[in-house]
Amino acid sequence: MTTARQPRPVVLLRPVPGTSAIHELWAGTKILVVLGFSALLAFYPDWLPLALVAIGIGIAIRLAHISRGALPTVPRWLWILLLIGAVTAALGGGTPELHLGSYDIAFGGLLKFLRATVVAVVLLALGMLVSWTTNVADVAPAVVKLGRPLKAFRIPVDDWAVALALSLRAFPMLLDEFRLLYAARRLRPRPVLTSRRARRRRWAIEMVDLMAAGITVALRRADEMGDAITARGGTGLISAAPSGPRRADWVVLTISAVVIVGSVVLQATVLAGI
Repeated sequence: MTTARQPRPVVLLRPVPGTSAIHELWAGTKILVVLGFSALLAFYPDWLPLALVAIGIGIAIRLAHISRGALPTVPRWLWILLLIGAVTAALGGGTPELHLGSYDIAFGGLLKFLRATVVAVVLLALGMLVSWTTNVADVAPAVVKLGRPLKAFRIPVDDWAVALALSLRAFPMLLDEFRLLYAARRLRPRPVLTSRRARRRRWAIEMVDLMAAGITVALRRADEMGDAITARGGTGLISAAPSGPRRADWVVLTISAVVIVGSVVLQATVLAGI
């Protein structure tokens, strides 16, 4: 007798166990790399920048010792949506075209869809890598360090950093609470409803109950977190921890800058003339 393999859920904002060179990097370095690569792929979403960024992410994943067990299971409905999207995009045509006798097959729409999909996957992998190798407590001090020049314009960088840190801390807890509520809802006996109107009414009532329970859980968690922060000295300590780049961080920032500048130069000169 074989048992069905349980799908692996999405686990974010929780570092994987262990340590590595990527784990030891400053949180501000990872934030700058994410912003730089995101801007690069936003303005130049072509295959060469995608390949360079993907290679860099692959090397970082190997250095961080991220196992396959950390990857979530891709649901079947997502593969179906991607297949439908690929078929729909292929019908759009466009260059390049493949000539087979009297038939012309256009791959322009399909290639654009594949490129957009790869961009989404690469950015998602980059965000997940940062999530798996960064402690949430290190984010607020890094944001304060990076946003220090904005204080000259009287921008409340410290308050923004504290709000960001609290949001990142609360997200995993609320996600677990909502999963527990959903599991409890599925264990409730389902009434036998014969009419479609009764089923719709029952579904609306259950959604309202679930939302009310979720709001209650969120308020309870917020009250507990507020008491814990007050007992530890207030919100000022969240962003007051010493934080700054080290030698390894400058090396990573230099490599990332070289990749970004090299991609832009190649796109503007070599590939533009082809």
